[in-house]
Amino acid sequence: MLRLEAQGASNREIAARLAVSQATVKSHPIHIFGKLGVHDRTAAVTVALERGIIRHTR
Repeated sequence: MLRLEAQGASNREIAARLAVSQATVKSHPIHIFGKLGVHDRTAAVTVALERGIIRHTR
């Protein structure tokens, strides 16, 4: 999910790619935020990139 967000995918696109509902895409980041110690999606992507959890791709 973070990789797709980092690529600029919308919630609808993420839901379609992961075969989950848009509600799941909206609620799942809360768990990610807690694990990464952040409070928003931008910070989550930044921390994930810094820690090597995801890689920047174009």
